Formats: sequence, structure tokens, C-alpha cells
Amino acid sequence: MEIIELLGFFGALIIGIVLGLIGGGGSILTVPVLVYLLSEDPVTATAYSLFVVGTASLVGALRNIQKGLVDIKTATVFAIPAFIAVYLTRKFAVPAIPDSLFTVSGFEVTKGVGIMLFFALIMLLAAYSMIVDKTENIKEAESEVNYNYPLIIIEGIVVGFLTGIVGAGGGFLIIPALVLLAKLPMKKAVATSLLIIAVKSLIGFIGDVQNIDIEWKFLGIFTGLSVIGIFLGIWLNKFINGKKLKKGFGWFVLLMGLYIVYKEFTR
Repeated sequence: MEIIELLGFFGALIIGIVLGLIGGGGSILTVPVLVYLLSEDPVTATAYSLFVVGTASLVGALRNIQKGLVDIKTATVFAIPAFIAVYLTRKFAVPAIPDSLFTVSGFEVTKGVGIMLFFALIMLLAAYSMIVDKTENIKEAESEVNYNYPLIIIEGIVVGFLTGIVGAGGGFLIIPALVLLAKLPMKKAVATSLLIIAVKSLIGFIGDVQNIDIEWKFLGIFTGLSVIGIFLGIWLNKFINGKKLKKGFGWFVLLMGLYIVYKEFTR
């Protein structure tokens, strides 16, 4: 096994550690690790990312259910439009994207390049949400859950579509929606978002099983390392303040997003 492949599998462990430490954000690294270190095609990488993100989030969600932090009804209301959107996106929309999108000044934007550039945009948005964390000042007080159904459905569809295209969990979009649209306290919003991410990601992956040849052994090892990383991150959380790391990680994600833009335009 080459050094770059070892770095890729080490990256899987880091993804899990970040998820365990700060409760999100680590999944945004899954696609770059798979594409640039493990040489996976962008379409396949986004599919694998759905499985890795879904499995890792499910581990965290089960932990939170045991603690009574997950609002099952809210998760159901949000997840239904989200998983329908992500399944349809992976099953029909992604395969329908042409191999060559357009050409600008002799530079051909292929399907793979387009997906990675769109992913870079999502990374930049995620980085901004981590660096400028507007949820820090939201009060933790319990309040009556109040559903704004039309907006929740629209948000669920948008998050499902984005997850379907780039293979990331979209927690940076889901958590504010749960706080603002369902009036959940922050702790419950974070815990509930993991269950939503798990359900929609794994159902989205089902759409890929029907379109892509899956290397189950490779995917199992990568996912297993991420899950081990989650438990390491949870353990490290006793000694390291995850919230303090969040902004620093946000800057790292910002640099990664800019690197992807540079990498795709200089191929």
C-alpha cells in the first residue's frame, strides 16, 4: 500500500475524530479524501461519502437517543422530504448529468469537475457557518416545539438535494433550521440533526447501489475507521473543548475549499 493510500485511510480516522469532537463538519472532508488521496471518481466518492456519513451519524444518533436528546417527531417531519429528495437526486438527477457540461476559453468543465466545484462551494458555506457561529448565543431554555411545516418541507428538499449532489451531511443547514423553524433547543437540534443526516444519507446511498458498482470491502474499512474515530473523538472531548476547535476547523475547511477550486482549474 502506497503512502498516499495510508494517508487516505488515516483521513477516515480523522473524519471520525472531528465528528466526535465537534459534533459535525468532519463529513465535509470525506469527498476530498476519497478523490485526492484514494483516487476515487467524484461521483463514486459522493456515493461512498453518503454511506460513511450515514453510518457515522447513525452511531452518534443512537448514542443521543439513549440520552433522550433526539426529538423523533421533528426528525420525521424534516427527514421525509429530505430523504425523498436525496434518493431521487442520486437515482435520477446525478446519472442524468452529462459527462461534458460546457467549455470556457478552451477549459472543459466535465461532470466530475462540476461536482467538485459545487462541493467546494458547499465547503466554503460550511466554513463560514463554523467561523461565524451565530448559534452560540441561542438560549438553551426549553420551549414548546412549533412546526413551520411549509418551510421545514422546503428546507428538507433543499438539504436533500445538496446532500444528493455532494454527499455531505448538511448539518450546517439542518441545525439552524431545527432551531429557527421547529424551535428546538440547541442541544436537541444538534442531536436530532444526526438522526436526520443518518436516515437521508443511507437512503440516498440506496439510489447509488442501483447505479454504481460498490467496492464493499474498501467501503467497509473506510467506514469502520471513521466510526473508530468517532469514539476516539468522544473520548478526547473530555480533555479538549470541541467548541473552541470549531472555528479553527472552519478555517481549515475554508482552505480546503479554496484548494479544491485551485486543483480543479489547474488539472
